[in-house]
Order: sequence, then structure tokens, then C-alpha cells
Amino acid sequence: MRRVHDLKIGVSGIRGVIGEFLTPALVCDFAQAFGTYVGGGPVVVGRDTRPSGPMMQHAVCCGLLAAGCEVIDVGVLPTPTIQVFTASTGAGGGIAITASHNPAQYNALKFFNHEGVFFNQYERSELIDIYHQSDFRQAGNAGIQGIRCDPETPVLRHFERVLACVDTDAIRQRRFRVALDGVNGAGSLVSVDFLSRRLQCDLRAMWVDPSQPFPREAEPKPEVLGELAGLVRREQCDIGFAQDPDGDRLAVCDETGRVLDNDDVLALVVDAVLARTPGDAVVNLTTSASIEEIASRRGRKVYRTPVGEANVVDKMLAVGAAIGGEGSNGGIIVPAVHYCRDSYAGMAFILDRLAATGVKLSELAAHLPRYFRRSGKSMFEHGRLGPLMQQLEQAFPGAAPDRTDGLKLSWRGKWIHLRASNTEPLVRFTAEAGSEQEVEQLFGRVKELVG
Repeated sequence: MRRVHDLKIGVSGIRGVIGEFLTPALVCDFAQAFGTYVGGGPVVVGRDTRPSGPMMQHAVCCGLLAAGCEVIDVGVLPTPTIQVFTASTGAGGGIAITASHNPAQYNALKFFNHEGVFFNQYERSELIDIYHQSDFRQAGNAGIQGIRCDPETPVLRHFERVLACVDTDAIRQRRFRVALDGVNGAGSLVSVDFLSRRLQCDLRAMWVDPSQPFPREAEPKPEVLGELAGLVRREQCDIGFAQDPDGDRLAVCDETGRVLDNDDVLALVVDAVLARTPGDAVVNLTTSASIEEIASRRGRKVYRTPVGEANVVDKMLAVGAAIGGEGSNGGIIVPAVHYCRDSYAGMAFILDRLAATGVKLSELAAHLPRYFRRSGKSMFEHGRLGPLMQQLEQAFPGAAPDRTDGLKLSWRGKWIHLRASNTEPLVRFTAEAGSEQEVEQLFGRVKELVG
């Protein structure tokens, strides 16, 4: 049987299965390479709640200290909180120890520059070169810095920026009854504080104990959020929110217990932001075409990028976008808060929209452009993507091809997209069309070719 290599170096950092591939020694070396790249000085370090987190954090701190960096340990906090804090401190960079939506056996290092955003391709290449050459900065005894703990300031700074973007008084006056599934992740405790104390919602929370394991699949997909849907119905909530383990992705459930498609969640926030903020939108290739329709209503443009937060953020910075994200994975990026995927910005804008309109979430969602989507994945063997792309293009000769990220084939009102995962040894494929029958036909054909 072919051995699957469960370590990936991609747009957000390094990620893999703990043990054979992602080891403390490798993590320490990458952290020392990072400390070398930023030239010493302070580096912010935080993590999510995975069992391997403390081990990974010790290895990261060892590598940074060896490079002469001071470590600012913020403890267990959401990734967007770590990013906002990194940008606000004057630190040389930041590292979030989290595999985000991946299963618990995975962990990862997400690297941020001094602006608190993912490394661009040039920064990434330089960091990887330092790692491969083992050309590390070595601090002598007199150059060894310390570890400073600050778990509270990051939360204050992050939430101040989020709340400044919405009408907090209107949200508080509505006293929304909100259900929360925190997946026992990094956002568990701070999410309760954000919704119940800062926005004064009547909160019904589940799975918000960071000392416990993930109670469901880490990725907040509709098919794993049945407990949240049940909680919404039992407690007659206005809305339900679900996060992934590091709090950058958001899933939303309406008052009937129906989990909204992630693309519809992003569409609601895009509409809310464009209604009040000048600028265009940036989304990835796998995000629904509904974003173009919403932006067109507001007289705005939409730019498309390869999948990956770093790719979306690079384009947002280049065009001065007002909003961005990845509907395919529940990632919402509001630059007025920070250039990062942020479930807290998403929650705030949706509650703000509900408060401003006075209607139920199901009614807001019903007015979105209507598309149907299907997504799948398959184990990916190295060297197989090229032939698959050729087969796919030959199977649909009348489509317009886009090879920016794998292969996307488009027709009027429908498309399919095939690409290699950025985080796992998988090939992912998605189809979208204006009717269920059309999307099932497209998806079935792609699934047949992928095997």
C-alpha cells in the first residue's frame, strides 16, 4: 500500500499528523527559522485546544528562544485574536499553533508577519529556504530572551475592533436568544464572553469547555451540526452559531434549525458590509456566484483568487476591498477589523443586520440569489491531478477553463472546480448550478471521473 505523506507546507504554514510527520524537532526547527527570519525581537504565540498543543507550544518556544526572540505567550485564544494582537504590538510576527478545521490528530503552525497576516509567497519562500538550509540565528547565553504571558489584552483589542464596526446598542436592545456550539475549541470561553457580556445576548451555549476533546468533526459543516440545530429549536433561539477549533470559521443556523450553506453566510455579510462601506469584494474560486449578484446590486465588483486565506488577503490588499472571504469554508474577512478570517466579525455583522431589519434570519436568507452546490473529496495521489484535469476538460468541451487553482470550468449559471487541498492529501471538487437537477448531474460526472 502506498504510504500517504501527512505533512503539508502550504499558503498558511506547515500542517500534518502528529507523530511520524509533525514532530517536536521539526516544529522547533521551523520556529527557529521563523525567529531567524524576523531577526529576533518579540513574537506572539498562541494555540487551540488540541491534546498536542502544549507539546507543540514548548517546541515553538524553544525554537524562538534559540533564535534570540522574546516570546509573548497569549495562551489558548482564537487565531483571529492572535492576528489582531500581533499587528497591534509591534511584534516581529506571530505563530498560531492550530490545525483549524482539521481532525484532532492534526496540528499546524500558522505564520504571521508583523502586520498579523499570513506570509505572502515571497516571505513564505524565504522562510522555507532558511529552514531547508538550517541557517538559523543562534542566540548566545547573553542573548536569550524570556517568555511573557498576556492572555487578556489580545481579547480586548480584538473585540474593540469588531464592536466598533456594528451598532452595538441596537444589538443589545434586541436581546437576541443565541445558541452557540464552541466545539470545545480556542474560542469556547471568549465566545461566551463576546455574545453574552459584550453583545448582551441571551446565550444558550454547548461544548464550551476547552479542557475537553472535540465533540464532533472539527469542520462546522451542516451534516455535523445536528446538536446545534436541536438546541436552537428546543430553546426557541433567534440564531445559532458554530465555530471551528481556532475560531476563524463560522457556521450559522436560522431560527427554524436549518443550517445555512456557508456561501449564504458569507453572502449575508458581504451584503451587510457593502451596504455601508465603499469598496469591492474578493472571494476564492470555489465561492458561490451569488456574490457577483449581490455585489452587482450595490454597483461593486468581485475579484476571484485561488483557495486559501493568504491568497484572498493578498488580493484584498491590492484592490482595497471592503469585504472578502471564502464561502466554501465559512471564512469571513472584514478589513475594518483585520485582514483575517474572523468568526467574531461574522457573528457581529449578522446580528447587526437582524437588528437593523427587524426580520428573521430565514427571511434574510430567502432573499439571497438561489444556487445549489455539492462538494466532495477523495484521497489524492501525487501526480494524479494533471491527468484528472485533462480528463475533466475533455469531458466538458464547451466550458470556459480557469487554471488559476486546479481547474474551474464555467458556463452561464453553473460551474465545477477541481483542486488539490491546501491542508490535507486530498483532491476536492465542487459543482454549482441554478437547479438541483443540474448540480446533481454535474457533480455526479465529476465524482465519476475522480473515482
